[in-house]
Amino acid sequence: MKKLILFIFLMLSGKIAFSQHKEIVKTDKAPVPIAPYSQAVKSNGFVFVAGQIGLNPADRKLVEGGVEAEAVQIMENIKAILEASGAKMSDIVNTTIYIKDIGAFAKVNEIYGKYFTGDFPARTTIGVANLPGGASIEIAVVAALPWKVRKK
Repeated sequence: MKKLILFIFLMLSGKIAFSQHKEIVKTDKAPVPIAPYSQAVKSNGFVFVAGQIGLNPADRKLVEGGVEAEAVQIMENIKAILEASGAKMSDIVNTTIYIKDIGAFAKVNEIYGKYFTGDFPARTTIGVANLPGGASIEIAVVAALPWKVRKK
């Protein structure tokens, strides 16, 4: 009975919420999609960031310099999208990396690691044959929204 009362109290106080609500995240600081998908979606305490390739948000062109330059641009795009959602890089709980040349992973790993300070997210890396727009790498993330953002 005590557990039920605590559960009801937490629900009423907004500490626990069950919702199918979703909110689309948009920012001009990251490439705007031209296909039928969103940069990110906030739902049920998480933000789901669509796979990002190394596009410059200003001209929507793939940055020059290969996988390393693309990885930096991707991480900056992800950072901008997360900020627009009310989250930050340290809120990322899961990352999926798609890379054409798995041999370049050490370089990508070094760049990726600079965007975190300990407590790294879970991660999956997949070698692929091809990516959109001739990209060398694509990264998608899921972040947990901070409580102050969840309650809005």
